[in-house]
Amino acid sequence: MTAAWWFLGVSVYGALYTLNAYRPFQFPPATGWAFFAHWLTTELAAHHLAWQVLATGVFATLGAFDHWPGWVGLAITVVSWVGLVGLVRAARRVEHDVESALVEGLGEGYREMLRSDPADPVARLPRSRLALPFYFKHRDVRRVADIPYGPHGRRNRLDVWHHRDPAERAPVLFWVHGGGWAVGHKAQQALPMITHMTAQGWVCVSPNYRLSPRAAWPDHIVDVKRALAWTKEHIAEYGGDPDFIVISGGSAGGHLAALAALTPGDAEWQPGFEDADTSVQGCIPFYGVYDFTNRLRSRPKMDDWGFRRFLEQRLVGVTRAEHPEVYAKMSPLDQVRADAPPFFLIHGSHDRLAPVQDAREFARRLREVSGAPVAFAELPGAQHAFDVFHSVRTTHVVRAVERFASWVYATHVGSTGRRAAG
Repeated sequence: MTAAWWFLGVSVYGALYTLNAYRPFQFPPATGWAFFAHWLTTELAAHHLAWQVLATGVFATLGAFDHWPGWVGLAITVVSWVGLVGLVRAARRVEHDVESALVEGLGEGYREMLRSDPADPVARLPRSRLALPFYFKHRDVRRVADIPYGPHGRRNRLDVWHHRDPAERAPVLFWVHGGGWAVGHKAQQALPMITHMTAQGWVCVSPNYRLSPRAAWPDHIVDVKRALAWTKEHIAEYGGDPDFIVISGGSAGGHLAALAALTPGDAEWQPGFEDADTSVQGCIPFYGVYDFTNRLRSRPKMDDWGFRRFLEQRLVGVTRAEHPEVYAKMSPLDQVRADAPPFFLIHGSHDRLAPVQDAREFARRLREVSGAPVAFAELPGAQHAFDVFHSVRTTHVVRAVERFASWVYATHVGSTGRRAAG
């Protein structure tokens, strides 16, 4: 009888994860758990299914089905399995979602610009990577770590990732880590994308930057621009092309990447290196923050006392009421310009930390003002930071990033009239 009751408890526990993945719990005591449970369940649905099947088999051998609680637990577990299979199928459909976004943004013939089509069918997903979602090593990837780029110690160091057989003037992907402008590290995020792009011949750069509360705005964007200036000056030493950089980032890094892409050469944010070239040729922000004025009222917490206190006292240093121009200038939504580079915005529909409504509005404003292509992929069911580890969804998004970045590179090479790397 004990095994039956234990199995019922485990079944309810597993089913709560599945239910939360479809409809995240909103009541405050469970907010933190709901976020992490949704994140891990939607991206690792197959792993959840595997442990639930394994647990069912173990409890069966212990006699859990000799009593009625065991059969109730089995019914709950079967329903959970059906839900998890649905999550797996939804993740596989992301291939269509991101491709549709690229076709809408770049045109149906965009693949004709690519030297080779990097897209693979679902049947050829790297199963070894998906089985070990936190394993990131790749035999073709080399990392040069902790290169100084500025005067602020370990927060002004960056990593350069390059292929073991580096080409000359390879395209460069510049990644800015997230972490709410207060935490985070250059070697902890976007590793599936960085290793994939490096293995495909790109040179990748990932900097640290100063963090709040020790640093105050605009130190964060100043450091990102300083790292960009360093990249322009030194990346040829690692096989990269200083004339072609696509900037990307996630969350706070998505905000900084978008802002850097829209404000090249802004003297206020380039103190001491005002004349340095900090322009980029493309931008791919993941689940970024695009508005600090909260004009759409899409972020209720921005007006909550706790989050407002963080912004005003720890991040920015001035209040929004007294200095609205500061909050507007740090909002990419207010920096949209006609000569913006091509953008590929990626955002989850279920993002609990960076509202997708702001990403939609940012994409709309970019398309309205910018003369460059804008692609926007809203991923059904995806949570914040979905791309931190290998998953079916992450794999399809990374391949879409490669296609977009390769299209931008091919367009750049065509416009400059020189040969592509490799």
